[in-house]
Amino acid sequence: MVRPTLKKQIPNLQEAIKETAWKQAAELGASALSLRAIARELKITAPAIYNYFPSRDHLVTALIVDAYTSLGDSQKFTLENPPKKDGGTLLFALGIAYRDWAIQYPQRYQLIFGTPLSDYVAPEDTTIPAAAWALLPLIETVQVLYDEGNLRLDRFAKLSAKLKSMLETWKQFTGNTIETEVLYTAYVVWSRVHGLVMLELGGQLPSFFTDPGEIFRREIATMVNQYTGQ
Repeated sequence: MVRPTLKKQIPNLQEAIKETAWKQAAELGASALSLRAIARELKITAPAIYNYFPSRDHLVTALIVDAYTSLGDSQKFTLENPPKKDGGTLLFALGIAYRDWAIQYPQRYQLIFGTPLSDYVAPEDTTIPAAAWALLPLIETVQVLYDEGNLRLDRFAKLSAKLKSMLETWKQFTGNTIETEVLYTAYVVWSRVHGLVMLELGGQLPSFFTDPGEIFRREIATMVNQYTGQ
């Protein structure tokens, strides 16, 4: 009798490994990821996993890249199907889509934005491009506001030389086509959105906030008003 090959048993083993890893992260936390435990779950040998991911860190890196890519794709799709094309509407839509993605994929969100794994060092040459892809739709939207003349720079505090230098360094990763104030605005907008999402995912909101989405929508609308006046 001919024994079936591994490929026939699991047509896409690499994806199966990652899906099992996400399941494990949901149940035990990302810090508990174990290649051997994943192998047991899939009923394969440990060496079969090592052909794809030589170590747990390689698997974690792949999961991080996938998470950033998924978030970026979601944000990009939002820009392709907006109710209106003006910058304020796009900014609001991106904020809502960001929270929706985080709620749908909490393990992915926590892995890329939650507490870093204590014994893991992300390879920047791999993870930074993925992170940049996830933030790019927001940066492009703020650039639209800037180009429209609708980014309220008159409401901003004075830009220090030190902060300007740091933002100029960031510009090197965007092809130097994005304005410095656009990068600043995108970052602080993201930080405010991120803070509310983390409170919600972490169960840190008071029990009387029965619909966190209401807080979120008002904050997004407030930011649109603050930064654009629209």
